[in-house]
Amino acid sequence: PLSCPQTTPPLPATVSFASRAGIMFMMGKKSEIVSKANALPGRSTPLSISPAHYVLETPMKAPWPAGYKVAVFANGCFWGSEKGAWRLPFGIHTTAVGYAAGHTPNPTYEEACSGRTGHTEAVQVVFDPSQLSFVDILRWFWESHDPSQGMGQGNDRGTQYRSGFYYFDEEQKELIEQSKAAYEAAIGKKITTEVKAASDFEQVFYYAEDYHQQYLAKPGARPYCSAQPLQVSLPDFEKWALPHLAHHAPKLPKAFW
Repeated sequence: PLSCPQTTPPLPATVSFASRAGIMFMMGKKSEIVSKANALPGRSTPLSISPAHYVLETPMKAPWPAGYKVAVFANGCFWGSEKGAWRLPFGIHTTAVGYAAGHTPNPTYEEACSGRTGHTEAVQVVFDPSQLSFVDILRWFWESHDPSQGMGQGNDRGTQYRSGFYYFDEEQKELIEQSKAAYEAAIGKKITTEVKAASDFEQVFYYAEDYHQQYLAKPGARPYCSAQPLQVSLPDFEKWALPHLAHHAPKLPKAFW
């Protein structure tokens, strides 16, 4: 199977699909998240990344503009997930790929691929809630992959490809859980998406290496996406959201979808 491209700086133009398969063959497929006691030690120094987004030309790291919100989610190989997020038509301030919901501080790509850090490949999105609703991001998240596949997505298998959404406040939690129930009913399958508080982790998101950031927009990128969307729409917001969450109504027009 095609899994975890093994790449080295400065450009992943040297990535081969054989190496994607090889790294997981060598390290083994992981079906259980490693315990904190058995996780790799990592490092105290963050991985180095460019200061500006390759496409949007906005800052890659905080501080963010006042009032902007953050979403962190995982839905398969992070290359395609990030591209889908930065291409939303308005309201996106910046995006980044990284490793989320694990134990190892500042893991490398190879460490995350080993299954010994506890992380999943993830995307961090910073958005302006006056232009784009958290519910818009949620709808895109559910519809852009198959959230019933457990520890993997498509050909990419292992805990580092598990579906997940990590909330920063109680309203995000409610919206994730209520939309999850609605989408589960719509697809007729049990959703395995991990839903946890960002505060459950010492740090929920660590930036990936610079050559992974906005990878699919860079010269020499090899198009690859493991996601297997089900072609099923999330039911209308009014059908699943409780009344006290009405102020999170979607802002993207239905024509967008």
